[in-house]
Amino acid sequence: MLIEQLINGITLGSIYAIVALGFTLVFGVLGIINMAHGEIFMFGAFIGVVVTSTFKGPLWLAFLAAIALTAAMGYLLERFALRPLRNKQGVSHLAPLISTIGVSILLENLSHHIFGPGNHPFRASFAEISFQIGSITVYLVQIVIFVISVLLMYALSFWLGKTKAGKALRATAENLETASLLGVDVKRTITMTVIIASAMGGIAGILVGMAFNSVTPQMGLSIGLKGLAIIILGGMGNVKGAMAGGLILGLAETFVVVYGDSGYKDAIAFAAIIIILLIRPQGLFGQKISA
Repeated sequence: MLIEQLINGITLGSIYAIVALGFTLVFGVLGIINMAHGEIFMFGAFIGVVVTSTFKGPLWLAFLAAIALTAAMGYLLERFALRPLRNKQGVSHLAPLISTIGVSILLENLSHHIFGPGNHPFRASFAEISFQIGSITVYLVQIVIFVISVLLMYALSFWLGKTKAGKALRATAENLETASLLGVDVKRTITMTVIIASAMGGIAGILVGMAFNSVTPQMGLSIGLKGLAIIILGGMGNVKGAMAGGLILGLAETFVVVYGDSGYKDAIAFAAIIIILLIRPQGLFGQKISA
């Protein structure tokens, strides 16, 4: 029982971590919280429903379609909601945040009109494959979700640290003007960052559908807020911190449901985050800033 719940917690935490990685990328470069990320993730999940349930397509096609759509949504978000506000005279530093909140509300209402309210079943035969290890039942989808999250974390870390594009992104994150003077195409780098972050949200959306067999238009807000909490917990802009924070929150929620009261799972999990932040304000992997 304990081992199974541990596996469930790691699975849930891995999904949270992928969502948080998208938040981390955008915050690291633009210094803003993309509140529309949860709704982009939700659209990725619905594309999975459309491909696998409506058109009876294969799961790999659902992944490709979700990545393509969410990447396109990321481009549109950066082009029309973020770029016009960047470096504009007299614009409040909160304007991009408010802009993404507006996009978030728009996308949630749009999903209601397109897909309809309530739960929508995500049917994938792959999600039903399981095997026994002694008395423990392990689903193949749980292993796949964890492996994908770890691979994404390491791929992102390698890309940021070892590739020319990744170094350009880090330079842009340090200072836009200096990076531009050094020959970095800042506009292209920022657009690419938002696109990649959104595509990762699409991947997470498909994984959520596979793990829980249903999606809903309201899921974006909940997952988005948890992704925000995770990057604060792990350390703002830190890739490994996003992974660790996701696993901590997923395990906390799972064990609260099993051994406590499921009605308090969000409250207790977030209370644990508050306690950790009171002890270490910069997050688990964040760097302490000198006064």
